[in-house]
Amino acid sequence: MKHILITGMLVLFVMASCQDLQEINENPNNVSETHPQLLLITAEWNAFNGEGTSSMYASRMLVQTDGESEGQWYKWNRNDFNDYGDLRIVTKMIEEANRIENTSYLALGKFFRAYYFYKMTLTFGDIPYEQALKGESEESYTPIYDSQEKVFMGILNELEEADNLLKDDESIIAGDIIFYGNTMKWRKLINSFRLKILMTLSKKEDGGNMDIKSVFADIANNSPLMESNDDNGQLIYLDLTDSRYFAYNNSSFGSGMYIDSTFIQRLQDRMDPRLFIYCDRTKNAKEGGLAINDFAAYEGGNPIAPYAEVNTKAGNGKVSKVNLRYTTDPTNEPHILMGYSELQLILTEASVRGWINAADAENYYNNGIKASFEFYNRYAQDYSEFVDGAATTAYLNGDLVKFSNATTEDEKIERIIMQKYLQSFLQGGWRMYFEHLRTGYPSFLSLSGVSPPNRWMYPFVEINENNANVTDAINSQFGAGNDKTSEITWWLK
Repeated sequence: MKHILITGMLVLFVMASCQDLQEINENPNNVSETHPQLLLITAEWNAFNGEGTSSMYASRMLVQTDGESEGQWYKWNRNDFNDYGDLRIVTKMIEEANRIENTSYLALGKFFRAYYFYKMTLTFGDIPYEQALKGESEESYTPIYDSQEKVFMGILNELEEADNLLKDDESIIAGDIIFYGNTMKWRKLINSFRLKILMTLSKKEDGGNMDIKSVFADIANNSPLMESNDDNGQLIYLDLTDSRYFAYNNSSFGSGMYIDSTFIQRLQDRMDPRLFIYCDRTKNAKEGGLAINDFAAYEGGNPIAPYAEVNTKAGNGKVSKVNLRYTTDPTNEPHILMGYSELQLILTEASVRGWINAADAENYYNNGIKASFEFYNRYAQDYSEFVDGAATTAYLNGDLVKFSNATTEDEKIERIIMQKYLQSFLQGGWRMYFEHLRTGYPSFLSLSGVSPPNRWMYPFVEINENNANVTDAINSQFGAGNDKTSEITWWLK
């Protein structure tokens, strides 16, 4: 009996020791479980942080003088699938949310999925969606590609599900660096983003499998939306390591990067005081004593002139650079993923198109501009006097700005898209380039015979590792072997 007791105790000791050793030997840098709040911080930073300057060359805001920018000259070819890397973090956050049965993190996971898949389908066309991100869970490494229409329908459904999950959830979302756990603000962003996606599909309002107009109207009339700049989906920077403004101390701003002349001209033509906030005076203007708020103190470089020619002009002190505040202020201004101003301009366009009450168009339009001016009045503090209430009123009554001066639907849409464009300096990422593809506005200066590309070619890694599926996607969209930047994807047809 004593022998049996000792043996049993030894077995229990060994079992306990093994368990203790397993816990001790677990790699703290590769844990099997974690709270989703730790993943949320990374997911939010990755999605809401600034996207850099590449899109600003293509969207005619910047020019390069010390080399040839492929964006400036519309010479790009392939892009990458790096967004799937960010989506892996989101996928893990969703898994952990399901594990602890927390619907708030699940809802935010659906929002981030919609955000990244939206970006990628605009970039390429058809992409892996339903079978994507299942390498770890199902050992599926060669996903099929879903049609662009199916991707759009899927992400709109996910956003609706996200909103529904948050309706009755009043729990605080720990780790939230955007809205600090406020679920109503998240609902407002999610529903506003739904409207953004639906407006992206304006060319499909009379076709396809979605009743875009009625869905838009239902959301606009019955769902919580952003009500002011206080609801902006934006990342506020801190003067701490790895938390500073994305362009802070960026040396590329001080070398061959200058402002595009067409961008400056559009601001000058409208007497738009945001010019003083975005741009620096030319060297000659400073030395000549021209004031910051003198529109003649700013001049840009021709985006289609040889870069050496623009470099010579810059060397002669005749080209403006990006305002120093973007690289010298560690907190600068928040970066907006989607804000109240953009929402108001989306609602303006919906009113003009007859999706919602047309009588509200001018009010939405004016609110959108006022919100942009108020944003810079709040965050560009050294320039706040140039965008105060009086400046806003004067601007709204300018000949090229006043909404009632536009008489046709096309003229109204041109003004709406122009205002989206003028507020997107170091804010919009590729948004304005895609708006140009969708509406034709604003026009982008290019060499004769050169048109802005409609998409990017698929990554080489897909050609090498998922060849059958990417080939099927190319063939079904564009015909055999036509993976070209000039091809038109479903949303633009």
